[in-house]
Amino acid sequence: MIGGITLTPFDAAAILIVLAAVLGYINYRFLKLPPSVGLTMMGAVASLIVVGLDRVLPGSTVGHDIVGFIAGIDFHTTLMDGMLSFLLFAGALHVDWTEMRRGRWPILVLSTIGVVISTALVGGGFYLLSAAVGIGTPFIWCLVFGALISPTDPVSVMGILKRAKVTPTLEATVAGESLFNDGVGVVVFAILLASALSGEAFSLAHAAHMFIVEAGGGVLLGLAIGWVAFRAMRSIDEYKTEVLITLAVVMGGYVLAGWIHVSGPVAMAVAGLVIGNAGVAYAMSDTTRDYVLKFWALIDDILNAVLFLLIGLEVVTIPSDSRLLLL
Repeated sequence: MIGGITLTPFDAAAILIVLAAVLGYINYRFLKLPPSVGLTMMGAVASLIVVGLDRVLPGSTVGHDIVGFIAGIDFHTTLMDGMLSFLLFAGALHVDWTEMRRGRWPILVLSTIGVVISTALVGGGFYLLSAAVGIGTPFIWCLVFGALISPTDPVSVMGILKRAKVTPTLEATVAGESLFNDGVGVVVFAILLASALSGEAFSLAHAAHMFIVEAGGGVLLGLAIGWVAFRAMRSIDEYKTEVLITLAVVMGGYVLAGWIHVSGPVAMAVAGLVIGNAGVAYAMSDTTRDYVLKFWALIDDILNAVLFLLIGLEVVTIPSDSRLLLL
């Protein structure tokens, strides 16, 4: 509720889209920063301004209401159950499989072993640091934090690669590693979070089993739904229906992954690779290819803008404990 007005989910989505559009325009027109940096920075500044509104306007509750609105956004659900499937599919759609195969071993090692090592190092460092400032965070929760921030952001990485002059093989390797370590990172995060919430002792064997089931199942599901979509698109030539099929793959496939308890992010990355390579080469006409790629590029940009705006706005939800600032 803001100013006595009860907001519906559509109202909340409309506010975020309007803010993303306005701040995106300001960034492009005046600041000229990378979109991810500009929107996050302006979102954070806007959050700090909102915090001070009630002090500048005595008797007003607008600032408090806006902070309540931001705090009421379930960031985890919005990202994990909403945006992530679209972002990963859109990113994978533009990765060249032929070039990526040449760097398959670095991709495999960095996106699996690399994520696990990074999670352990970041989690261990955070555990020692939190103990040093007197917070004493349990080690399992420190590992959850390590898993949360270890994966690179595939959207930002591919945005940077588009502007950088790198070889196609290097671009495909970095983009592929970024996509898959994001999916693997989600699996590691989910395993550690489940262990932390259950309160049971962490079991490496159980974690390895869950990882194989989640990640391996995600790969198989992605291949299956990608193949079904490929066959369907190959049998017709109608770009509107084919764009709709790709939407069905993302939304239906992600829901199905949740039902059968495999990794939705991994499934979306694999399905995107299948449709972006085999589908584009053998199942789409030039017209369909143009519409499909532009549609998903637009979805990618819109959700990317909203995501980084949300990251900036979430500043106001951080507890004002001076010890946390040291972290």
